[in-house]
Amino acid sequence: MSKSALGDSKSALGDDSGVATVYAALAAVLVLGLAVVGIDLGGAVLARHRAEAAADLAALAAAGDAALGQDVACDRARTIAAAMDSTLRRCVLDGWDAMVEVGTPHAAVLGDREALGRARAGPVEPP
Repeated sequence: MSKSALGDSKSALGDDSGVATVYAALAAVLVLGLAVVGIDLGGAVLARHRAEAAADLAALAAAGDAALGQDVACDRARTIAAAMDSTLRRCVLDGWDAMVEVGTPHAAVLGDREALGRARAGPVEPP
């Protein structure tokens, strides 16, 4: 029986001890990566829902104060958005209708992002 330079009868190329450990480590990294992406995606969906809710309430508040003018109505919408940890990005009155866009921060894995929500509110028929 011949011995290799490592001192045993198996050649260095034929020895596969430890391969299962490498595969297990790669599988663990893959599972961890998928979990991080899943958590990040869930956070983005949650932020989008929060932004849409804030936009809905801000639009209702602005439409409720539409008779007082755009400045007053948009200030009211800004106050409501801030109370919901969001930022009013756009506020426009078109007659009795209020259209708003609200941004809600979302801490993502690859940097901070902002989820946007848009809403329109006003009477079904103008008064």
